[in-house]
Amino acid sequence: MSNQVEHPAGGYKKLFETVEELATPMSVHITGRVPLWLSGSLLRCGPGLFEVGSEIYYHLFDGQALLHKFEFKDGHVTYHRRFIRTDAYVRAMTEKRIVITEFGTFAFPDPCRNIFSRFFSYFKGLEVTDNALVNVYPIGEDYYACTETNYITKVNPETLETIKKVDLCKYVAINGVTAHPHIERDGTVYNMGNCFGKHFAFAYNLIQIPPLQADKEDPITKAKVVVQFPCSDRFQPSYVHSFGMSTNYFVFVEQPVKINLFKFLSAWSIWGANYMDCFEPNETMGVWMHVAEKHTGEYLNIKYRTSAFNIFHHINTYEDNGFLVVDVCCWKGFEFIYNYLYLANLRANWEEVKKHAEKASQPEVRRYVLPLDIKTTLVRTLCHCRIPQPLPHYAAMERSG
Repeated sequence: MSNQVEHPAGGYKKLFETVEELATPMSVHITGRVPLWLSGSLLRCGPGLFEVGSEIYYHLFDGQALLHKFEFKDGHVTYHRRFIRTDAYVRAMTEKRIVITEFGTFAFPDPCRNIFSRFFSYFKGLEVTDNALVNVYPIGEDYYACTETNYITKVNPETLETIKKVDLCKYVAINGVTAHPHIERDGTVYNMGNCFGKHFAFAYNLIQIPPLQADKEDPITKAKVVVQFPCSDRFQPSYVHSFGMSTNYFVFVEQPVKINLFKFLSAWSIWGANYMDCFEPNETMGVWMHVAEKHTGEYLNIKYRTSAFNIFHHINTYEDNGFLVVDVCCWKGFEFIYNYLYLANLRANWEEVKKHAEKASQPEVRRYVLPLDIKTTLVRTLCHCRIPQPLPHYAAMERSG
């Protein structure tokens, strides 16, 4: 008799199994009651394909993007899902193998090519993935699915059909952007990512995409850089997953998870690696917090430094009598928390999953209170927690505990 203990909720492994898309929406079973006044659609995306042919993806953030839609009407709910037709997905399905390197999985050259074409394929440069599995958000009147590269994918929110891929590098100076932008009530979109700044050193650009104007021109074509944050290490930028925004300020938390530029540029052309191979911890830098004025774009010459932690999501940022209150979900230390999100770990039996989780630093909700006119800060742990999701509509608003 087996003594293995499974998760009390059961079925957690299904989160990491490949599923098929649906031809048409289906009705869902409801426990309880859905309010009759609730009407509209919820769009989400995540990984839904974890193997292609005989090849498998290794990391949670490698699975091919699946777009989900829950539609609420008159107390009923329907569910629909379709794979996003990114280049990464279409080419993988066509060639029945992994064609484009993902976050934790390296794509080997086509074995059917001759030895010379395979050799030169290593030196043709980086082919960045467009696997938009992380988030979906509006720009103007359109909706885009995204990952953390320079590519976003326009989708039809009604049919879930894929419309086109957009390269943000063609419109604004950015190497890639986060999958968690902030969206103002008027539709203005703010996002950030790393870039090449002055003297060929790395920096972080915060970009603005305006709302749809009377001329009906695509807002993406009007994107611009509004703030540039300096990088503490000119050749090793930090990993950026999210940032904070209040009514009048932007907050960027520069964490000690670094991208090794040499590894990144040589990985695909010399020794064959994936994105995860290019991350390394900086054990001495701690964490730097940068602040800039939102409306003027002025970078405040005040440096806030604290002990090392990993940050995934900002929870909230707001102003309070000359202070900037920054709530974050974080993990102590400099080890990259994504190291624990390989599928082999997540698919293990529950006792093994717990064993891996116990090795990792446990998440905390922290509040940093940054004075805007003096040189001291206050931090306190609010509670221990799981990973929260940001709620952009509540950004810049004070929330009581």
